[in-house]
Amino acid sequence: MIRLSAFADEYAKDLSEQIEGLKRNGILLLELRSIGDKGVADFTDEEAERYYEELKANGISVWSIGSPLGKVDIDCDFSEYEKKIRRIYRIANIMHTDKIRMFSFYKAYDQKEKVFEYLRKMCEIAKEYGVTLYHENEREIYGDTFERVLEIKENVPELKHVFDPANYALIGVDCKDAIDRFIDEVGYFHIKDAIYSTGEIVPAGEGDGQFPHIIDILPDKDYVFTMEPHLWEFWAYASIDKAEMKHKTEFENGKKAFCHAVDAIKALLNSKGYVEKDGVFSKK
Repeated sequence: MIRLSAFADEYAKDLSEQIEGLKRNGILLLELRSIGDKGVADFTDEEAERYYEELKANGISVWSIGSPLGKVDIDCDFSEYEKKIRRIYRIANIMHTDKIRMFSFYKAYDQKEKVFEYLRKMCEIAKEYGVTLYHENEREIYGDTFERVLEIKENVPELKHVFDPANYALIGVDCKDAIDRFIDEVGYFHIKDAIYSTGEIVPAGEGDGQFPHIIDILPDKDYVFTMEPHLWEFWAYASIDKAEMKHKTEFENGKKAFCHAVDAIKALLNSKGYVEKDGVFSKK
């Protein structure tokens, strides 16, 4: 069984429109990254509680917090950074989710022991809040290549993992080899694809992210696919990400780009024998 989740801030900024986009596409799970002009780390408790109630009233659950944790230089003042870590863990509690997406620090290639130390500390603090951290492979952080992701897994076993095929494809990692070796360790997937030779972001199945193969080899258990299309440069990306975003196809607006991306993964799942019912994809 596969369920779809989404970064709905790629559809729109305001929560009411994010809910519209999720419902329009039959998606009942949200990976919460931003609402309005605020990233999740900047929500007040009152804002978070209000957002949670509005989502709940519309039948939408927060699958994960799409946090920016770890998208900071390794030489940060970690004791000060801990305040942001705890703030995001607190938001996860308010949103009734136990999952937090995160990263493994910039400018850290030659400081792996510090990376492991900080990640272990983040996991230790996470236990206080009853949450679990999911590390995403991302360009220019320590855990960008598959080999370094394996190092993180070996040295910080408490961490779980998000598999983002596009992020691997963009740096020339063999996605087929990576998923073949890592499939049993994947907590959930981010759904975006990319063409290595051009650096362009494309819908799932149109790039080098090996989406057809990923679907073919999924073990017989439940998975969540979080839509993170990146087919339109939304404000939250520019506010936290250092990498250029290139596109093969231009869209009129973020809503059309988002819906096109959802249609692409649904078509791919249908072609692999999956049937959608009430937001759930199951094999015929």
